[in-house]
Amino acid sequence: MEAKDIILNIRKKHNLSQDEMAEKLFVTRQAVSRWENGETVPNIDTLKIISKTFGISINTLLGQPRNMICQVCGSPLDNEDNLSHEPDGTVNDKYCKWCYIDGVHKYTDIEEVIADVVPRWNWGTPEQMSNWLRNKLKTLEYWQK
Repeated sequence: MEAKDIILNIRKKHNLSQDEMAEKLFVTRQAVSRWENGETVPNIDTLKIISKTFGISINTLLGQPRNMICQVCGSPLDNEDNLSHEPDGTVNDKYCKWCYIDGVHKYTDIEEVIADVVPRWNWGTPEQMSNWLRNKLKTLEYWQK
């Protein structure tokens, strides 16, 4: 999906007119119209405001595919509600809201993640789940540093 379609969808989802959206974002109605027509895209400062205001990641706003799993715990990032936020309120689409809280990573050790996640699962034995998760986590970006 292109940025113009995403911006239009956000506006419609929130039942806003172009004037109302423009007011929320501190821009003109014409700017919103140009974004929705694909003539321009918002500048980086405006993208940050849109991200904070509507709880959507900048990558998603620009039509880029987002990571589909948290790069710390492997949880699905299947909707915007599961995404973490930076201290300034912008959405971070690499991590879930449980692993990255206000710009701080909750975990420093794979075993901490396993201890938190495995009790919530109910397939296989705890040992099978722990082994599977331990192998999965090693493939994620956060743990490869």
